[in-house]
Amino acid sequence: MNSHSLSDHPFRIPHGKQVSVEELPTRDDSLFPVSKKEGKKLFAKLEEEIDELQTRLYAEGKHRLLVIFQAMDTGGKDGTIRSVFNPMDPQGIRVASFKRPSSKELAHDYLWRVHSEVPGDGETVIFNRSHYEDIVAVRVREIFPESRWRKRYDHIVNFEQMLADEGTTIVKIFLNISHDEQKERLQARLDEPDKNWKFNLGDLDDRALWPKFMTAYNEVFERTSTEAAPWYVIPADRKWYRNIVVADIIAKTLKNLEMKYPPVDFDPDSITIK
Repeated sequence: MNSHSLSDHPFRIPHGKQVSVEELPTRDDSLFPVSKKEGKKLFAKLEEEIDELQTRLYAEGKHRLLVIFQAMDTGGKDGTIRSVFNPMDPQGIRVASFKRPSSKELAHDYLWRVHSEVPGDGETVIFNRSHYEDIVAVRVREIFPESRWRKRYDHIVNFEQMLADEGTTIVKIFLNISHDEQKERLQARLDEPDKNWKFNLGDLDDRALWPKFMTAYNEVFERTSTEAAPWYVIPADRKWYRNIVVADIIAKTLKNLEMKYPPVDFDPDSITIK
């Protein structure tokens, strides 16, 4: 395990810091200088730790964990969620995916569909995409004028602060892949028949807008990475390494909650099962 605390984590974006996503690493060896084989053993240990900690979270019924994932197309959100959160008890975890808004959702404010999905006591919720699409995608694709989407930075910061004040621990993760890595992953979806279904022609349109997406994310990280809801930009070109880094952040986040199993009002030793 690495010795970094979450407050000084090398991939955490400090509040108000100007960043350039394209200058941040998409491959890294410093945080976990291990081979792929060693990395899988380390990941297995982290899985065990996450499993036990999430059981405490669910049993105690006191804390709430919200994990938000954002990435460019093929960034690995689905794979990361599947790998890192697989050990968790299904009773205490769920995934909310935010795709193109429905007509009903569009008839409300943009946070309406999001608020109903946040975790309750003892629950872990993962957002696969999120309310940040309502800044990034809206800005890049010019769906609304700047006068509308620019106000949303403050809306979101205040929304997340409210959730934190009410007992929700928030972790926001951006899976940072390179332009070249995205090309390889998109090509794989064309070359491998069992991946053809994943290919979307719209991904090519967004790929052509890569610089605009990077500019949009730069401002998102600067404006919305707060103490209450920090952003972590994870090198994600190598899937096994990405999984270790994310699992380590989740394990440390849960451990920091200092959870305990609830006390019982009986003496287990005095009970005999016949």
